[in-house]
Amino acid sequence: MRVFCCCTAFLLLILIPTACEGGNILVFPSEGSHWVNMNILLKALHSRGHNITVLRPSNSWYIKDDSSYNTITVLVENLLDQKFITRLVSDSIQFERGALPLTSFLQMSGGMISLILDVHKAVANFVSAILDDNDLIRKLKDSKFDLLLADPCWGGGVIVAKYLNLPLVYNVRWVLGTEAHFSIAPSTLSYIPVTGTGNTVEMTFFQRVKNMLLHIITQTQNSLAFKLVYQKTADKYLGPGHDFNELMTDADIWLMRVDFVFEYPRPTMPNVVYIGGFQCKPAKPLPQHLEDFVQSSGDHGFILMSLGTFVTELPSDMANEIAAAFAKLPQKVIWKYKGDRPATLGNNTLLVDWMPQNDLLGHPKIKLFVAHGGTNGVQEAIYHGVPVVGISFFFDQYDNLLRLKERGGAKILTLTTVDKDNNFLKAIEEVLSDPSYRANMQRLSRLHRDKPVKPLDNALFWIEFVMRHKGAAHLKAQSYRMPWYSYHSVDVVLFLAGTMLLVLLAVFFFIKCLYAAVCKYKVKRE
Repeated sequence: MRVFCCCTAFLLLILIPTACEGGNILVFPSEGSHWVNMNILLKALHSRGHNITVLRPSNSWYIKDDSSYNTITVLVENLLDQKFITRLVSDSIQFERGALPLTSFLQMSGGMISLILDVHKAVANFVSAILDDNDLIRKLKDSKFDLLLADPCWGGGVIVAKYLNLPLVYNVRWVLGTEAHFSIAPSTLSYIPVTGTGNTVEMTFFQRVKNMLLHIITQTQNSLAFKLVYQKTADKYLGPGHDFNELMTDADIWLMRVDFVFEYPRPTMPNVVYIGGFQCKPAKPLPQHLEDFVQSSGDHGFILMSLGTFVTELPSDMANEIAAAFAKLPQKVIWKYKGDRPATLGNNTLLVDWMPQNDLLGHPKIKLFVAHGGTNGVQEAIYHGVPVVGISFFFDQYDNLLRLKERGGAKILTLTTVDKDNNFLKAIEEVLSDPSYRANMQRLSRLHRDKPVKPLDNALFWIEFVMRHKGAAHLKAQSYRMPWYSYHSVDVVLFLAGTMLLVLLAVFFFIKCLYAAVCKYKVKRE
């Protein structure tokens, strides 16, 4: 009987189909923290039996060989100069603090714009190097991929997907130079703040003016500058008649790396799937030396400080002010810092080159996170319910921190004030002493975790959904195919206004003619 049951169970396992057989996925990634996010997703896909192939440039910063995926290395010129970025960050800090002349900053800003365009030109060259390699293209076509997974902050993935006729899934927060919602979803500027304005959902009249102006600038930048870079590549490999701006929004599924615990409520679309915090997970045990240091904090707990990938050091006077503030605290401090050791560093502060940030944020003794406001760090702080003192530098960092501040979970400092009048120490002491900051972050954590499906599982489901159904065309609105004047019904409004004008003119001339006829008849009678 037992043998019969075992045989029956074995047959059922063979005969019952799995939810999704192992698929074949091609990946066109971006660099930096974007790759960190993508890599987490790829490892999860690999664990479910999918075969993954990553296209990478020969001088990639982050994309290394890994057992979770195959890599195809394409020889190209440098995509991004890390030394230039480091110098750019340093100059930005100096300018914000008033130590860099305006002329030097303008020259640096011009260099940054030129660098951004050069990066996109290099991405276009990367696409050309892929599509011009006949052997590589034959290999890619023979592999029979089920879909292409891309991060659209670079514009090359969509061209490769269309060339290979593959369904397209985005792992997305940014589409080239703008927040992704503005590329796909209705975005009413009266209450949806544009990243970079520092606005919240409650805007005054002049804030709405600022919101509109920055939106026009960013959209013009995307429509003109980046289109000039990628349109030639699209014309060359896809043929004429393919507008690049339309191509960029023609993805089957958008895996959006935010959720509405963090993001302000706004309209969205049926093919947008929110996976904010998908990289977050319960904390693992710390390396022994970190665990010993944390435990030595006693009941006071510890503070964590990290300013991201690019900000590895600070001006010496600022670093000394921060170190001196830490030295006055009873808490222990773990500070990710690669610059020269500050002269005022206290015995309670440990400098490290690298740290397991998620595991430290999930440790029961964590009291505070000093952060730059990057999306990953903000999402991890929300997941673990840790209050934040933020020091933003560039890009979307201030806006990210502002969302936490508006929800009562963060205190924001600027580069101009962080090292003046003990502002840094005062901010830390305020957040540590006021229980509302931790209570608000704990509330956000509960909201974030209270979901029917975990964000990572949600992402995996929709990727497999696209593989099973060869796309998700039924979820894609046709708005991306419409010119702007049709999308906003400008042509309809002009037609109706013109029609109304013609009717009014016809009525006017009819009344005029009738009046003239009546007057003429009256004259004849007299």
